Amino acid sequence: MVQTGDAAPRELDTACALGERSLAAFREQGFVRLGQVLSPETLALYGAEISRLTLQLTHETRPLAERGTYAQAFLQVTNLWRQSELVRQFVFGKRLARMAAELLGTSAVRLFHDQSLYKEPGGGITPAHADQFYWPLASDRVVTAWIPLQDVTEEMGPLGFYAGSHRCDFGRDLRISDESEREIRAHLEAQGYPFVVEPFAAGDVSFHLGWTFHRALANRSAAPRSVMTVIYMDAEMRLARPANEFQELDARTWCPGVEIGDPAASALNPVLYAG
Repeated sequence: MVQTGDAAPRELDTACALGERSLAAFREQGFVRLGQVLSPETLALYGAEISRLTLQLTHETRPLAERGTYAQAFLQVTNLWRQSELVRQFVFGKRLARMAAELLGTSAVRLFHDQSLYKEPGGGITPAHADQFYWPLASDRVVTAWIPLQDVTEEMGPLGFYAGSHRCDFGRDLRISDESEREIRAHLEAQGYPFVVEPFAAGDVSFHLGWTFHRALANRSAAPRSVMTVIYMDAEMRLARPANEFQELDARTWCPGVEIGDPAASALNPVLYAG
């Protein structure tokens, strides 16, 4: 067991109740931003390990100029909880998992997977997209916690959301790409969905539904933008028949051995919170 100070691990498992205003905003907008969910001490302890592992384990070695749009957006490494006991402590924390359950209106949530997103200095935009295009899940009861590991200024490329777009069907068949950036943005702007983007202070956390369209700006600063995400799903979630090749891959990767129609409850999908 990794030895840590008492305060940070205790904070990760301490309840942080959501008010009705936050719950209502999430239902209406498909996302919510919450201030000062985690302390600087917690972010410093776990953030250093997450960033270290991301840089150690990434397979991307090309200079930014030689990559396409998606590869320029960020370095990404998934299921870091399997690489480090310290990261496992962070991902399995009950505080964020309980928030996810409350936002989804479920009594319990499982882990779908985690994903580190490291936008290098000079890294490009993250094109507009909806995460659930990639996920072979039978309902929309899945939510991503987006956890900056430091302040994210406007110049660093904070995540932004199209408020209310979880109700929009257009663009759900588009993978993240130049096309999705062009087509989804044009449609959502024409339909009047406001794009909400602002800096994140260290300790702030956002949650967004799988069908909420979002995008991030380029990192125009000289510092990396290091973010950890944890994707939670209803503990009763079932595996759906994959609708595309990406969902076929995700079914094998995140829910190995699970048959279509069965609970998405492989060994990689433990229950993280049960009320």
